[in-house]
Amino acid sequence: MSRLILLNKPYGVLCQFTAESGHATLKDCMPVPGVYAAGRLDADSEGLLLLTDDGALQHHIADPRHKLPKTYLVQVEGEADDAALAPLRAGLDLGDFRTQPCDARRVAEPEWLWPRDPPVRFRKTVPTSWLEIVLREGKNRQVRRMTARIGFPTLRLVRIAIGPWGLEGLLPGQWRDAPPPELPASAARQAARVPGGKPPARGLPRASAQG
Repeated sequence: MSRLILLNKPYGVLCQFTAESGHATLKDCMPVPGVYAAGRLDADSEGLLLLTDDGALQHHIADPRHKLPKTYLVQVEGEADDAALAPLRAGLDLGDFRTQPCDARRVAEPEWLWPRDPPVRFRKTVPTSWLEIVLREGKNRQVRRMTARIGFPTLRLVRIAIGPWGLEGLLPGQWRDAPPPELPASAARQAARVPGGKPPARGLPRASAQG
């Protein structure tokens, strides 16, 4: 049976199991053999990461064609109001690509959110605000590039949901198993082409959503 794991990836952890000098990796959080990340988060981003031992499920989750929404809480420099967020909702030209329209709104600072280690830099003269951004695509450091483009640099980025899966009950470094979804027949056929339904050691799908 396929395995699906929900991990709250801490800040500073590389999204890989291979050891790298001076950096914590997923192996430091969850020494579970035979699973691979379905999508990624940058080392300086936190929050929900999905892992599985099933190649077809990994592809289904990570492939942007399936348009699983990814929900982020974002702390930015400055007071981002509704007018400032309008370009995000309409789609934004980042130079090398144009983002798809997304959901973006200002929210209150979440009371349940754990303190970051190390803390976000604090400047008394510069206010900050919190946003909720929902993407259905994923490019390298896209959220950070989007907020910087509209003049509100990202200070902290936490992914709180991917599709139907959320962070509820997980502190940084904690993980739990979740029932894997039933895949469509096309995904099942793809799994049959991968021995044992496992992703190969090389050529894993690249990130579909990064912070």
